[in-house]
Amino acid sequence: QLQLVESGGGLVQPGGSLRLSCAASGFTLANYAIGWFRQAPGKEREGASCISGSGGSRNYADSVKGRFTISRDGAKNTVYLQMNSLKPEDTAVYYCAVARFGSCMLSSDLFRSWGQGTQVTVSS
Repeated sequence: QLQLVESGGGLVQPGGSLRLSCAASGFTLANYAIGWFRQAPGKEREGASCISGSGGSRNYADSVKGRFTISRDGAKNTVYLQMNSLKPEDTAVYYCAVARFGSCMLSSDLFRSWGQGTQVTVSS
């Protein structure tokens, strides 16, 4: 069974940074494309970023491009999302998930095995 656990969320001031972690258990992350999604109150879940199984391909939503960086550490079986220059509109619960078919198209129906999420709040 594929299980993912997110961590690293918290409260940060606008302009600040956070690094989210997505740790896998029961499988090797390197074999799968992994996506980060977020859901703000009253809004639909939206894709933020995705990284291919090899790590050679990355995809970002326009709203986070240039501010967020996705990476993976095979030895730690973990995918990270470094978030810089955070804005209040980045406030959301952030989730990681496994791509069903290996694609990094940021559509939630193409992902499975969602983690429980980690809250990110950007506020002064």
